[in-house]
Amino acid sequence: MCCSSLLKILMFIVNGAIFLVGAGLLAMGVWVTVDSASMLGFLDHIEDAPAGLKQLGNVGYLLIGLGVGLTLIGFLGCCGAVKESRCMLLTFFIIVLIIFIAEVAGAIVLFLFQPLVGELLRDIGGKVADSIQTSYGDNEGLSTFWNTTMDELKCCGYNNYTDFTDSPYNTAYTLYPPECCKQDVRCTFDNAHSANMTGCFDTLVILIEDNAGIVGGVALGIGAVEVFAMIFAMVLYKKAGK
Repeated sequence: MCCSSLLKILMFIVNGAIFLVGAGLLAMGVWVTVDSASMLGFLDHIEDAPAGLKQLGNVGYLLIGLGVGLTLIGFLGCCGAVKESRCMLLTFFIIVLIIFIAEVAGAIVLFLFQPLVGELLRDIGGKVADSIQTSYGDNEGLSTFWNTTMDELKCCGYNNYTDFTDSPYNTAYTLYPPECCKQDVRCTFDNAHSANMTGCFDTLVILIEDNAGIVGGVALGIGAVEVFAMIFAMVLYKKAGK
């Protein structure tokens, strides 16, 4: 009886942790979805953009799906432990096992895809720079996107300030975007050259790599919790049958 009560408590704690982790993943998924949509918005203005890069936006949806699934699983596991329902415990075990396998597969894909991100972004650098030089200051959508991106990421252009040379904005005002100058001054060529702000390509690659590390660490922690949850569920399942 004492052992059974202890297992119930452990099962309840583990599933409570799964519930909280699921809620955290859900929040992270919403953030990644919104953030990736804004950061990778330049792909909308590039013809023949690599399909692989556009798939980055789907990572957020995957996290949202996992978050919703884990919150429901945490609730189901807690109920199954309290009621000692063999049906609920078995269902819980099967669902957690499926999600665990999906997470392992997703982690492998993320691990293999991460080194390619920088290469894919580098390959389209020329096209992005051409779109800036051709349309910045003339195309409202593209101009707004770059102004917002440069302001949020504290970067200038895709490669650097030279991306804006001879653009409609540069031609009309003989200036560069204010984000390309560190000081609150007229962003002339000399000021932009002196500021030498980092291009958004480098900033974006670092941001993606950092987020990939966070996601990988969270997935590893979730996997460990899920393994314990499955073990406890099976032990309770056998005891409930006696």
